[in-house]
Amino acid sequence: MFVLRAGATLLLTLLALATHAQSAADSVAARKPTKKPRRVKVAALPIVFSQPETGLAYGAAVLPVWRFGQDTTTRSSNARVLAYRTQRKQSSASLTHAIFTPGERYFISGEAQYFNLPIYYYGVGNDTRKSEKSDISYRVFILNQRVLKRLRPGLFVGGVYRLTNLYRIRVDDPLTDDATRPNWLLERPERERQPTLTSGLGPALLYDTRDNILSAHHGNFLDATALLMAKGLGSDFSFTRLQFDARHYRVLGSKEAEHTVLAGQFLGTFHGGTVPFRELAQLGGERMMRGIYEGRFRDRQLLAAQVELRQQLFWRLRGVLFGSAGQVQPQVTDFRPGQFNLAGGAGLRIDVNRQDRLSIRIDYGVGSGQSSGLYFAFNEAF
Repeated sequence: MFVLRAGATLLLTLLALATHAQSAADSVAARKPTKKPRRVKVAALPIVFSQPETGLAYGAAVLPVWRFGQDTTTRSSNARVLAYRTQRKQSSASLTHAIFTPGERYFISGEAQYFNLPIYYYGVGNDTRKSEKSDISYRVFILNQRVLKRLRPGLFVGGVYRLTNLYRIRVDDPLTDDATRPNWLLERPERERQPTLTSGLGPALLYDTRDNILSAHHGNFLDATALLMAKGLGSDFSFTRLQFDARHYRVLGSKEAEHTVLAGQFLGTFHGGTVPFRELAQLGGERMMRGIYEGRFRDRQLLAAQVELRQQLFWRLRGVLFGSAGQVQPQVTDFRPGQFNLAGGAGLRIDVNRQDRLSIRIDYGVGSGQSSGLYFAFNEAF
């Protein structure tokens, strides 16, 4: 997923064309009821945006959705191919996938991402100041892959592998924005400003009873993983990461119409060992704590929660209201009830494929630390 933050410009006319094309396809299918449904449905969308760090950017997204076989108890699989390039010759490309094999005997999910973009780095801590922003840039390739086997309906166990290759790390300005101190990255160990590879393996457990993984109306979700980044696996740093992600979805009002959905999420990330700055837990971004710049608050340990109310409006449009709270700290014992950062906002969903609940997501949020963001992505944040 990519983010359009404050100052971003969306060309929704292009997206409307894609939605119109899907509507026309639905109409044709309705006139030919005897025709077998397509096993793979593909939405292709152009992307145009602008933001201060990148200038004008352009690209495309391809979003296939499919189901293996005719067994309707097997949930739909999906993937996303996304690529864009900017006016300043920066680029990003990614492939994500979530695949249920026939009978949901296996669940295979992961992502491969490449980024060449500048970022704002605010240092480490739960109360960083906006005026002390540092400008840095790097290139990074990230690979996440998991393979899980079903033990019983909804319960999967298996393993996960993660690799991060960080290189061409650059301090773009030697001072912070207010010129009161050196760029925050210069205060990290020198080794972290050199090319860095992290590589780790670990067990994973998934309990997933959601009715749809793109936009759930009801069900529960619990994802727990443990990763060991070790030099024996090629990692430059040795550390551990424990992470859990718990979610709940329920329909409010009419259970038949399912026009109103309440969704909640609780997230925790905990590290041990020597963690380089890029791999620290981070608050903000287009999934958790929307309205706060991604990485504005980062540290070794993280706790965060969010709730979202989703409402069907008319035609292919849905509206959402969301709010969240999160905190990062160096140690688990440092968390305090009164130190949570807050964020919230509203958004719009444009359904591209109503049957599989494939949608375009546009959110605007505001958050702690004089932060705000406009986000353009695909499918629900969680």
